[in-house]
Amino acid sequence: MPVFLSPAAHSRAHLILATYCFAFQIYCDFSGYSDIAIGAARVMGYDLMTNFDRPYAARSISEFWKRWHISLSTWFRDYLYIPLGGSRVARSRWYLNLMVVFLVSGLWHGANWTFVIWGALHGAFLVASLLTAGLRARVRSALGIEAVPALRNALQIAITFHLVALGWVFFRAPSLAAAGDMLSRMMRGSPGAGADLPLPVVDIAIGWAAVAALEGMQWLGAGRPLPEWIRVQPVWVRWPAYYAVVSLVLLFGKFSAREFIYFQF
Repeated sequence: MPVFLSPAAHSRAHLILATYCFAFQIYCDFSGYSDIAIGAARVMGYDLMTNFDRPYAARSISEFWKRWHISLSTWFRDYLYIPLGGSRVARSRWYLNLMVVFLVSGLWHGANWTFVIWGALHGAFLVASLLTAGLRARVRSALGIEAVPALRNALQIAITFHLVALGWVFFRAPSLAAAGDMLSRMMRGSPGAGADLPLPVVDIAIGWAAVAALEGMQWLGAGRPLPEWIRVQPVWVRWPAYYAVVSLVLLFGKFSAREFIYFQF
């Protein structure tokens, strides 16, 4: 996204929109090629583990990491977190173990301070959530939020998503200075910015519509993998959905050669 390379040339609205769009771009990119790998393996008779499970429906950072890049999260749990002692140590050491795991996770993505800060942020979010769990429960109870589970869940999902989106700014930015500049301009605007570059409005609208449709299907199939949910639907639901997806890909797909974002890691 050019917005991350030149935040000074864009308005606050563009910067915020770019942050949201990248959150879904990297999700669709990585989850998409994970699904391709799972499907290709299944054709050859191999069953690979699910790698994503509606991560943006997570109600906490801890739950997010149980839903996002599950294979890597599981590897770090088994080969780093548990050998360090996991949660079966003194509380201060437990918090340190969590920070170490997330710092290493950041370094795994690249030897750049942006990835280190991204990992440190997630570690700090997780430790902060553990430290404030009791306080947050009392606040929700005092405000009456606990009595309305749907409202509580919606607020938790929204807060978790925005914390993750904040982390993505560091993950995507080319440098810490660029990330800091982008966050600063999102908060105070870009008074010195030139005219905004034109946005591909149609592409963005189509992208958001596709994400909304896919997420809606994920919600309908909650409790089971989406392919299994689709497979048990009646023919009059299944086939129109298939043809609609193929038609949308043919009409709006971009067929130029382009690598997946996560191929670089």
